[in-house]
Amino acid sequence: EFCIDKLFPPVGQGSRLGLLELRAFEMAPHYRMGLAEMLLVRALVSTFWKQPFTADLIRWGPALHDRFMLPHFVQDDFTAVLGHLRRAGFAFEDAWFAPHRAFRFPRIGLLRVGGMELELRQALEPWNVLAEEATSGGTGRSVDSSLERMQVRLSGFDPGQRYVVSCNGRRVPLHPTAEPGESVAGIRYRARKLSAALHPTIPVHTPLVFDLIDTWGTRSGRCTYHAAPPDGSVYPGRPADAAEAQARRLQRFVIDPHPPASLPLPPPEQNPLYPMTLDLRWPAHDARVAPQATLKP
Repeated sequence: EFCIDKLFPPVGQGSRLGLLELRAFEMAPHYRMGLAEMLLVRALVSTFWKQPFTADLIRWGPALHDRFMLPHFVQDDFTAVLGHLRRAGFAFEDAWFAPHRAFRFPRIGLLRVGGMELELRQALEPWNVLAEEATSGGTGRSVDSSLERMQVRLSGFDPGQRYVVSCNGRRVPLHPTAEPGESVAGIRYRARKLSAALHPTIPVHTPLVFDLIDTWGTRSGRCTYHAAPPDGSVYPGRPADAAEAQARRLQRFVIDPHPPASLPLPPPEQNPLYPMTLDLRWPAHDARVAPQATLKP
């Protein structure tokens, strides 16, 4: 996020330099990742200093909370940014930022069925700030961290709509990507119940059961994702390192070795505002006829 209101000082101050603020940066877990981020920021500032951006801005609207929450489209957009910097004379390589992608969008699990791959990967989910609450130490505002989002990617399949992916019995709105035989979608769900949260009456949706359904026959694959330990216990603390964090994710992802022989085909659901996201907070019949919300600037 660029704070452009301080790029240029008021008229008559005698200085042509302004203040550039960069926000929405989190602390990198390794100093080399932080150095790559600083190098990226300096290259962007240098590029736009020599060649200012004069094209029209794009109003993405609801797509910011739909497709750009998914790792696939975030990676595509970031690759385009690196290509712009290379054309400006900065020899950036995509591999330099592979650790950033793995850290921000870790893989949850992978299911292989008949040459196809069903991958679950963590996606972005904005957490809303709630109203102010009086505490013993003063006034504070909590964050509703009960919602999470993941990306579902199906690759290596026949593009003839033969296969359908369902989540908790509802069809996942897969959309094709630029890669042949690949489609992605987002799943938004309530992962945990908090004392302070938006929509407190909506229950927890986990565990998430994913089924790969073959519409030509009765074969299917099934995997389950748990937001907490499957045995109902609670982790004693934060993971000590990346290996322990990965082990916890693998523990919560379970592949069913004996999926059901046949499954009912879930009906398609259409959401005009968020076509790539299956929001489990919405009932199935409401999601098919989602109202046209009024967008405010």
